[in-house]
Amino acid sequence: MKAVHFGAGNIGRGFVGLLLHEAGYEVVFADVADALIDQLASTPSYEVHEVGEKPTIKTVDNYRALNSRSQEQDVIAEISTADIVTTAVGPNVLKFLAPVIAQAIALRSDDLRPLQVMACENAINATDTLRREVEQAFDGPASDLTARAVFANTAVDRIVPNQAAGQGLDVTVETFFEWVIDRTPFEGNAPDIPGATYVDDLAPYIERKLFTVNTGHASAAYFGYAAGVEKIADAMADDAIAAKVRAVLEETKQLLVSKHGFEAAEQEAYVQKILRRFENQHLPDTVVRVGRAPLRKLSRKERFVGPAAELAETGTHPAALLEAMQAALSFTAADDPEVTALAEILATQEPGEATTSITGLEAGHPLHAPVRELIAQHSPGHHTA
Repeated sequence: MKAVHFGAGNIGRGFVGLLLHEAGYEVVFADVADALIDQLASTPSYEVHEVGEKPTIKTVDNYRALNSRSQEQDVIAEISTADIVTTAVGPNVLKFLAPVIAQAIALRSDDLRPLQVMACENAINATDTLRREVEQAFDGPASDLTARAVFANTAVDRIVPNQAAGQGLDVTVETFFEWVIDRTPFEGNAPDIPGATYVDDLAPYIERKLFTVNTGHASAAYFGYAAGVEKIADAMADDAIAAKVRAVLEETKQLLVSKHGFEAAEQEAYVQKILRRFENQHLPDTVVRVGRAPLRKLSRKERFVGPAAELAETGTHPAALLEAMQAALSFTAADDPEVTALAEILATQEPGEATTSITGLEAGHPLHAPVRELIAQHSPGHHTA
């Protein structure tokens, strides 16, 4: 069995590539990072250090590595005979992979089982995005594409912090991971990947992860930054900060239970598991790294405004989420272009306009006014009109 995985970075090697290796696949890593690919191609194995509860070290071997820029035809040839293609490159990069995948699908023999394609990105329905790009790039009848490839959405979760200098190809990750896959496109032929969870409806799990893990992680970062704390784990060791994060996740729990029908006890257990992950002192994650890209994190469908807006629409005042948004508005990082862009909006737009620019909330939405009050506090002269 063979899997081609785009993205040989820490997530690719320490999460997706690891699980595919453990499932018995020969993994072909494809990436445009010359030095990384050269190192992988010349090294027979690397180690994944899982830290936290029940730490362990796992060895990954039986892989190859190709440069997807300079060895594009080789990558196409590998995909044309592969069983699985996965990605961990960032959702904005998927459009650049699509032509390569499309050409490979066109070359596949009709005798092969359909290629199973899964984008493992930190974005909702990323595989659908990839599929649309492949459809546009595919040179042939749509029926051929349908017959030769299956696209399944996934939700992935594993904290992979910045790595210590000198680790080489070895990766440090947390022990916890979650890879949830929509089983329905496979029509009974889903790949056997130990550790993956297959479900019939992925949407609740995507939102549960986004509104618990991502919301909680960013909340810890912004509250921690405001308190002058450097690491996420140290922020969670501060009772006052931990209480604020817990309050945020109480609000998102309320939404998830009512919207998706999760049992309250089940969601509470999930929240407690996530909080323990944030407290993991073995993960050197900093509040600055996790807090980066505040504009994206404050956008309409993201981790703060998304759940807060839905709660406001039901008449619930999301006080804790609003407090987290206030902290996000105060976040700074010298080398983060989104911090600069956010500051520009706050400095040049009146609060109502800035609220819509930052959050996507229109003036008539029940969350617009309370967010506008927060933004007014960051505007020159503290505008109130």
